[in-house]
Amino acid sequence: MILSKAKTLKGYQLNSLDGEIGKVEEFYFDDSHWTIRYLVADTGNWLTGRQVLISPYALGAVDREEKLISVDLTRNQIENSPSLDSDKPVSQQFETDYYRYYGWPIYWGAPYMWGNYPYLERDSEQWKNFTTGEKAWDPHLRSTHQVTDYHIQAINGEIGHVEDFIIDDETWAIRYLIVNTRNWWPGKKVLLSPRWIEKVSWEEGKVFVNLRREAIKEAPEYTEESLLTRDYETGLHRHYKLHGYWVDEKSPEKHCQ
Repeated sequence: MILSKAKTLKGYQLNSLDGEIGKVEEFYFDDSHWTIRYLVADTGNWLTGRQVLISPYALGAVDREEKLISVDLTRNQIENSPSLDSDKPVSQQFETDYYRYYGWPIYWGAPYMWGNYPYLERDSEQWKNFTTGEKAWDPHLRSTHQVTDYHIQAINGEIGHVEDFIIDDETWAIRYLIVNTRNWWPGKKVLLSPRWIEKVSWEEGKVFVNLRREAIKEAPEYTEESLLTRDYETGLHRHYKLHGYWVDEKSPEKHCQ
């Protein structure tokens, strides 16, 4: 598992099975599990007028040295996939058609982060075990670009704004929001887990967290030099007296780091 900032991944080259397809533009995530559902590709002049969305099911290794992400699809597969106009939102019908086209199990068909599993199951042999249960849910997708600069509202007042997102490239979950508090404590940035979010007002552009400003003020500072190690994460959660996401998300040994 490696944690990466969304803005760091922007601009990474996308290599399909038979050639380059473009660069990372932004991401769509759902507002229930706060998990990346699509990478939005900037394809230049190749497929103009449409959004090219790549599901994490097709994303391979992230090469930070070369600044590229491998995509387990051909250019022809992508070109012939269900088309979404660049000025249209992602609808449930589009997602249904998209997942049916690629043959992937739908992520909203069961209660966990990835449907029947709390992690991204890449073994296609296991997909036949996926079922749509009674606890299927209706995803609402948001873009990382859209939510950047949303104001953060603590229990007793505003504390800053969303500056970026930290993504787990194994499960493609958003693990933290980077919050810039410069209007409150000059220069300080902190991390907040989506698990601590009480609600989001998309109309007001506000994220409400169930924490007090004083507790956030005393939280471990996040800097560009901060190493997001498990020790750092453990200390952050210990500060708030809350357990980490890694406690709840139990997965097979092969998925653990």
